[in-house]
Amino acid sequence: MYGSFAAVDGLDLDIRRGELFGLLGPNGAGKSTTIRVLIGQRRPTAGAVTVAGHDVTRDWARIKPLFGYVPDRENHFEEFTGRRNLEFFGRLYGVPRRRAQDVLEMVELDEAADLPVRGYSLGMRKKLLLARSLLHEPPILYLDEPTANLDIHSAEVVHRILRERVKLGATIILTTHDMDEVETICDRVGIVCRGKLVALDSPLALKQQHTERMVDVIRPDGERMVFDLDTDSGRRQLAELVTAGQAASIRTREFDFHATFLKLTGQEFS
Repeated sequence: MYGSFAAVDGLDLDIRRGELFGLLGPNGAGKSTTIRVLIGQRRPTAGAVTVAGHDVTRDWARIKPLFGYVPDRENHFEEFTGRRNLEFFGRLYGVPRRRAQDVLEMVELDEAADLPVRGYSLGMRKKLLLARSLLHEPPILYLDEPTANLDIHSAEVVHRILRERVKLGATIILTTHDMDEVETICDRVGIVCRGKLVALDSPLALKQQHTERMVDVIRPDGERMVFDLDTDSGRRQLAELVTAGQAASIRTREFDFHATFLKLTGQEFS
């Protein structure tokens, strides 16, 4: 609660060990607050939160070494180099200094390792946060918008690292408002709106449940037609058109998260 405002309202989730779970929703949906509760930064006003069998409120000291965290706002030491930032945090976890070099290479920051962070781009700063969360090889990762401000290549690097961590048995929870990212890397996704869970399933299942099975066709004469694949007549008419060579362009309708969010919540995604 923030005063009388419930940022997270009765959210009930069971995250499975060894899965990459996406928490999807617009800004203000309660995603970041959920992460802050999980890391012990905010105390829940009701209910219970357990991580690896430990209560977050009572057993935080036991839970703290188990997770790595990428916050939505950076908190680097600006005057330190990237390497020195990592070596400083590494000492908090008792990891050897050479581990800093390992994670710098992992996130492709090794060439900028000895430059002051104040000269880093937004994307480099975000990757340094991820490198820091990986220092002690935690079995749990909490990532708040981990690919924000990253270019396509850097986002792919992050996705590869996360999937590799999951293959090694790690459990990862990430927040995002990008359905494409969820579809690319997540095993399951929870869609949240105003602190409430409105949908929970695999990305594929959500697509199958909420994608219109419609095909848009443009004939050679420019006429536009729409066929509903959930009806016998729609499938038959499309097949006849294609067989007759009268389809100049055929396009299936892809998953539209904005439309799905509106359908599930009655409000626009923003």
